[in-house]
Amino acid sequence: MYLQTERTDRPSPTDVERIAALRDPVLRNLQITQCYHELSLVVAARTAPAANWCTFATWASKQAGQTIRKEDMRRTLERFLTSESRTEPTTDNVVALAQALDSPREPNEIRQQAWAVLNPLGAMERASDSVARGNLKVFAEIGREFARFAATCLDDPSFNADHLAHFCASLRPGEPPEGQRLLRQAFARYYQALFERDPKVRAEAMLLANLEIGLHEQTRLQPEITAALEAGWVKPRLFTLRLLQALFPGRGWFLYLTLLVRHVFRRPTLFDLAMNQLRVDIRQQLRSLVTEHMMVLTLPHGVCLRLGEDLHAEFPALIKQVANPDLLVLLKEIDPTPDSLSETGAVDWSNLAERLHFIADLFRCYGETADLFEPPFTLDQTTALKAGQLPLGSL
Repeated sequence: MYLQTERTDRPSPTDVERIAALRDPVLRNLQITQCYHELSLVVAARTAPAANWCTFATWASKQAGQTIRKEDMRRTLERFLTSESRTEPTTDNVVALAQALDSPREPNEIRQQAWAVLNPLGAMERASDSVARGNLKVFAEIGREFARFAATCLDDPSFNADHLAHFCASLRPGEPPEGQRLLRQAFARYYQALFERDPKVRAEAMLLANLEIGLHEQTRLQPEITAALEAGWVKPRLFTLRLLQALFPGRGWFLYLTLLVRHVFRRPTLFDLAMNQLRVDIRQQLRSLVTEHMMVLTLPHGVCLRLGEDLHAEFPALIKQVANPDLLVLLKEIDPTPDSLSETGAVDWSNLAERLHFIADLFRCYGETADLFEPPFTLDQTTALKAGQLPLGSL
């Protein structure tokens, strides 16, 4: 069991601030992941077998690293663009209309230019940047509070209400995204769990604390998640201008102004309508591509969870039936299929309610999974990270 055998340094708030200040998003993400793991073990030493929020954050951050590093993105993009696409009928329509307007481009060139205008590789770059910002945003806030909690409360030999109140005093009142009421409640429950002897009461308190932090985190992340999934968005007029300039060298501006005038007078041409539909279709395809990378969570030993599919697991015995009234209230709010894994999968990851439904069942199903406490990197990789270097090998 890693809680007993692995030597773990206790990250301090200063350590969190140092990591958050790193400019390299790849190195920063790797150090964030390692720091989450260390914080997870420090808290779990008092609360095991229950996982804490940092336990799950370790693997979510490790997964985010693949998007931040753009691993396999280019290969996936090439496969995506060369496979049969739902945009083919729309693209063929644009090809026919462009040739009717005497475009000098060959059909294949027209197809390539249509995709190039939206710059799918650039969309993946923007998605990577959005995920990196979200990774940093959450760590700088919640990671720091876990480090502060570990430093100030975790060694208390007995429950100390004044000590807990002092810790919570610096957490802002109010609701997320700016307020930290949920964090205040969550850390109070973690603190109570340190001294709770009833295993079921402790397990429910830990789950409730994890969900409260998850609700705070996901509310805060809404802008970054939306930005990542909409990374392929381009303003309609800009898309039209770029495409016309690509398809009609030397005539692009003239045709653009002609189409613009007709649009103002609500008389768009067939070509205008075809280009707009192509933009919509390609944007949706790019969104699907980004979603494919974001909506997966890999856990230890090759366990791969598709976030768009229902979970296939079981609730641990201690929380199979929930008794904690506060936990029941929160589950009723965020889990539309209580005590069931039905409809767990999130169809649209940008939808906060769908994300929370998946996360609620994820935390509940895997809250006592010992594998989650395993280190995210090898010993050599961890040593390199501690030295401020990018590790070798598969990450």
